[in-house]
Amino acid sequence: MSNKSPRIPSFSELRQHPLLMLGFGFGSGLSPKGPGTAGTLLGLLLFLPVLLWSEIAAWILLTIGLFAGSYICGKSSEYMQVHDHGGIVWDEFVGIWLVLIMLPLQNWQYWVLAFVVFRVFDIFKPWPIKTVDEKVSGGFGIMLDDVLAAIYSIILIWAVFLLMASR
Repeated sequence: MSNKSPRIPSFSELRQHPLLMLGFGFGSGLSPKGPGTAGTLLGLLLFLPVLLWSEIAAWILLTIGLFAGSYICGKSSEYMQVHDHGGIVWDEFVGIWLVLIMLPLQNWQYWVLAFVVFRVFDIFKPWPIKTVDEKVSGGFGIMLDDVLAAIYSIILIWAVFLLMASR
């Protein structure tokens, strides 16, 4: 087993390969510390204007991102020759988009909550997220654990919202 870290592409390399640019979240995945967090933050910042402008447009973007995600992540992974390279953050983009669109309220407090809760589930990967992350390969596997983290996040946020509303 090698302790060698995976190669980090240059931004110039991302510009030359559009799928890699998407896979690495427009460069946010190049962050030397916490690329998943950087990707989630950029995904949130890019999605909020769309969501606030038109919920229909946001659903269309989410659907396209979700279905294209397996291909984008799979091809990026193949190019980098590493399954689920830490810099591939398209899955974080789609994960945070799913949480944001399902929030009970659209305000900065819920956006911060969405960010924090999603990152916690994505980092710690409670069952069955960890199992999916380890057992499901390819672009679909890269996407699936983040979709599950998003679903866990949505359930927790709605539970908090309903608990607060019942008081």
